[in-house]
Amino acid sequence: MRDGDVPLRTAVVIFGAAVRPDGTPSETMRRRVIAAAQAAMGLVAPLYLPTGGLGRNGPTEATLMRRLLEEAGVDPADILEEPTGTDTLSSAFAVAALLRARGGVGRVLAVSSGYHLRRCVMLLRLAGVPAEGGAAAQPGPGFAEWRWRLREAPALPYDAVAGAWRRWREQ
Repeated sequence: MRDGDVPLRTAVVIFGAAVRPDGTPSETMRRRVIAAAQAAMGLVAPLYLPTGGLGRNGPTEATLMRRLLEEAGVDPADILEEPTGTDTLSSAFAVAALLRARGGVGRVLAVSSGYHLRRCVMLLRLAGVPAEGGAAAQPGPGFAEWRWRLREAPALPYDAVAGAWRRWREQ
């Protein structure tokens, strides 16, 4: 609580996913936005923070997720884009800087695909944000999800070291 007992808003941080070559959202991105909407159900005035910069295809991941949120009925005033992150690590630290610049928020819920959520929460915490897992997007059909789960095995410890190093350098 602050500002005369006005509760701090809960931030729902949505980690980006690929943009298709034609500039439309990937199915993974769509599923993450749906999971964010589900995570925010019952929250009073959640603040959505879609993340992700410009990849191989435009627009930025954050901008495209903003559009999906608005199409789902989210008030544009309840969306704060973080369009600079080029990977999970840089997105987490950019979100931390954005939240510090705002003067903080209440709870912080991370939203991503299930295979990716632990790393997102870990990196937000290393960046100084007391995040928790908010929701995991439904897995895609078939066995493609397993490829991404295998990718997380080396990514998790790698980003743990890289995130700790970055936090140490910034102090």
